[in-house]
Amino acid sequence: MSEQPEIIEAKGRTDATALGIDLPEDPAEAISLLLAHLEESRDEATSYLDDLRRVAADFDNYRKRTTREQAATLDRAAERVVRELMPVLDSFDAALGTAAETDTERLLLSGMISTREQLLAALEKEGLEVLPSVGEAFDPEIHEPVGAPGGTDDLVVSSELRRGYRLRDRVLRPAMVMLEARE
Repeated sequence: MSEQPEIIEAKGRTDATALGIDLPEDPAEAISLLLAHLEESRDEATSYLDDLRRVAADFDNYRKRTTREQAATLDRAAERVVRELMPVLDSFDAALGTAAETDTERLLLSGMISTREQLLAALEKEGLEVLPSVGEAFDPEIHEPVGAPGGTDDLVVSSELRRGYRLRDRVLRPAMVMLEARE
């Protein structure tokens, strides 16, 4: 038992004149002509659908590329700002390394500590992190040695001369460190 083709109701006028088709008198020729028009219409519709799919894919690729470019622009802008502020953090670190002797100096030092922590917290929200150093095994990816004992492969960071920073998994500046042999 063969299935009957689905009958679809036409929307609007369906006579040959309304469709712009001049049908011959012979029913077999008329059917042949209508089938040819149907095939041509299907081919044209398929071509338009392919074009539409291509445009949709192009637009999707454009949207993705634009999103990536915007993220890269924001990353570059954040990196530039952080690089400009690293000397400020270095100045805070140097100032905080001094000993306060008077009450005024202690108050000033306390304010500087608070300001430095606020600055660091704001930068951390943008993805900045301080690289670990003192007591860590030497890692040439994140440490820049100033002096190193010779002849050993097992080195550990003994002191930090300048902090290193990473911004979103990218080292902005390696920590400047002194090394010693691991005991």
